[in-house]
Amino acid sequence: MTHARTVDELRSTFEGGVTKPLAWRLGQLRALRRVLTERSAEFEDALLSDLAKSPTESQIAELGFVVGEIDHTLKHLRRWLRPRRVAVPGALLPARASTILEPVGVLLVIAPWNYPVQLLLAPLVGALAAGNAVVLKPSELAPATSAAMARLIPQYLDTRAVAVVEGGVEDTTDLLAQRWDHIFYTGNGRVGRIVAAAAVENLTPVTLELGGKSPVYVDSTVDLAAAARRIAWGKFMNAGQTCVAPDYVLVPRGKEQAFIERARVCMAKMYPGIARNPDYTSIISPRHFERLQRLADEAQAAGAQLHPLTDSAPDAASRCFPPVAVTNVPPECALMEEEIFGPLLPIVPYDTLDDAIAWINARPRPLALYLYADDAATIDRVTHETIAGGMAINETLMHLACESLPFGGVGASGMGAYHGYEGFVTFSKMKPVLTQARLNARGWIAPPYGKRVNALLKLMMRF
Repeated sequence: MTHARTVDELRSTFEGGVTKPLAWRLGQLRALRRVLTERSAEFEDALLSDLAKSPTESQIAELGFVVGEIDHTLKHLRRWLRPRRVAVPGALLPARASTILEPVGVLLVIAPWNYPVQLLLAPLVGALAAGNAVVLKPSELAPATSAAMARLIPQYLDTRAVAVVEGGVEDTTDLLAQRWDHIFYTGNGRVGRIVAAAAVENLTPVTLELGGKSPVYVDSTVDLAAAARRIAWGKFMNAGQTCVAPDYVLVPRGKEQAFIERARVCMAKMYPGIARNPDYTSIISPRHFERLQRLADEAQAAGAQLHPLTDSAPDAASRCFPPVAVTNVPPECALMEEEIFGPLLPIVPYDTLDDAIAWINARPRPLALYLYADDAATIDRVTHETIAGGMAINETLMHLACESLPFGGVGASGMGAYHGYEGFVTFSKMKPVLTQARLNARGWIAPPYGKRVNALLKLMMRF
């Protein structure tokens, strides 16, 4: 089945100017807000079915996140759309110059399964604010949420400009074969390369939000218990199935066991009776559960030690994989080379700050970097001597919740950014506009060239 007709219909809508008026953009954003608030119970049920995600966590990390993004955009959109005056060189005076942001056209948004509401609809906020038409492709690995999107979005948003396409790999492949004005993909690097290669055919710009191994540096001067609590929360939320979850923790050598003990205390408080705790998310599928078990088994076989942080064992039937810290992991293990995307947490000792920075920089650039330190010099060094898509100091994950900060990767962790103004800009084209006065000096440097023009050029070069 080809989706060419859907794309053509959306393109006709865009070219007809339907999506460009500010009133339409604001109306669609308010409608998107209504579907999330009025039908929240249906989304919560879908997330519970797909991921065993609790309604509270669904509100915090999925529905509420997008509502916050919408509210921020509604508050600022009029100002974002105003032309921005820029300086004009003296030779062009009395001209005026400005930039305006215009919509780019018809967009494709491909979402992953781990946050199937947030990572499908947060990009849509920026796309609608910018005045585009959009095809939404939810993940087939979260079928209940995908079905909810296909059922509810058309009830609230303008179906002439917003379409939801369900399906698996064949449908995604067909969508990628169409002509787009921008493709936005969130997922892993392997598929990201496929998306980028498909975009090349039509010279389509892409935004790739990937992942990688996001490190945590814990300085020797910080309160270890407080750091462990925040790191554990960020790591084990959604059972570690978060692209910016801490992937491994660098701790001062000799403090590995102390960190583990404090993390174990945190788990007992946050997720008591974890195997039956409704706040702890399941692994998305048997295949992903088996992958995590394989990573743990291979690391243990290579000499690593596993430290369960609860009294429960992994259960394949319920896909509950309790948190486990891992020490003495050989660097060549898959656990230290692949993005973990689950509740396994390697603990890596370091001797000096130089060693820790060198360890981070020797690996592909991560999507996030977390720093726990109170020393200003340490904070300054880690901030300026490492490269990552984003950074949080004495906090985990929450830099995503700041709508005024862009979110995106660098290198292997992605390209481009969104959230707030950055999302609006990502789906817009900045058009430069020069307006020249009727009476101007342009004739002074027009042919035929001679001594007068040469003298004028020499004079201009002096300033």
